[in-house]
Amino acid sequence: MTTISAIVPAHNEEQGLGDTLESLLSQTHPFDEVIVVDDHSTDRTRQVALSYGVTVFTAETNQGSKARAQNYGLRYVWTDLVLPVDADTVLARDYVELILEPFENPRVAVAAGCVLTRFEDTAPERGRSIEYLFGFHFQRPIQNAANSPVVCSGCCSAFRTRELREFGGFPERTVVEDMDYTWSKQEEGRRAVYVGDAVAQAADPSTLTYLRKQVWRWMAGFFQNVRIHTLHLARHKPLLLLWILIAVWDIVTAPLWYAMPFLLIFVWNQGVMMTMLWWMGFELLLLTPPLFYGAHRRKIPYRVVMRNFPYVYLNKVVNTYYAWKALLVELVLVPLRLSKGLVTYEKGRA
Repeated sequence: MTTISAIVPAHNEEQGLGDTLESLLSQTHPFDEVIVVDDHSTDRTRQVALSYGVTVFTAETNQGSKARAQNYGLRYVWTDLVLPVDADTVLARDYVELILEPFENPRVAVAAGCVLTRFEDTAPERGRSIEYLFGFHFQRPIQNAANSPVVCSGCCSAFRTRELREFGGFPERTVVEDMDYTWSKQEEGRRAVYVGDAVAQAADPSTLTYLRKQVWRWMAGFFQNVRIHTLHLARHKPLLLLWILIAVWDIVTAPLWYAMPFLLIFVWNQGVMMTMLWWMGFELLLLTPPLFYGAHRRKIPYRVVMRNFPYVYLNKVVNTYYAWKALLVELVLVPLRLSKGLVTYEKGRA
């Protein structure tokens, strides 16, 4: 029987850690071990973890990033598979049971499930709920069907322990270790798999300040990986490179798309009403079917989706700004040695 451990990297996570551990300890297929890495916390993270009877290792100094904290715990893992879980993420009860299935194929190196938002109390959280619902019910299934997932989400991915160790552990050369490993393994001819039935709920940024920090890290990490992997992907995984280039194209053209109504109205003197109807109609035609499909599949009321829909444009503005910033910094300034790029890992929540 395949054995599996969970690693929970936790720095000052006393508030949400209990919910995460409860979800890990109530799986229909139990973990063989749950390890919490107390990453030099200054609050009661260690005490909370110990109260649940899990294994706790405390780092003498802060590791500086999630990847390093996970590598700190990886040395103690003895099971066939390891599943790192963010300390503010909750797994559905059957998550482990479902995530084990792809590993029956020896070519599979990493697998991850569907991520939904845990909270929808603030504008950034509501916007992120729409982003997740669209991405995990449109983009991910298509990529998975093409055997080219762009990323196995770091908050809930399962890995083959031995293979991960042979790789050198969770990659520390970029600020998004999940994407780095997903691309690296596919370059080697290994498989990454999206398991749509396995659901994890993640706590996302609740304020604009933390949304900006998280998106900057995600976008900088994406372009760090583009810089590192493009030639290898062109040689060994061109279909994955195609999805990545589509993402880059979306980033490059996003400002033009959102400026289009203003150009039509103020430059080409088109009617305001017809222009806005055309623009909004195209947006709804593109976004609505995947959102309603996702809502139906996850049993989310349609009214909740429509309530949250306008907030996605706040997130889109933040995404576009930091995507362009990351493109310029990581693909232009770093190669010219005018910048070191983003090297400091910052959390997306308080």
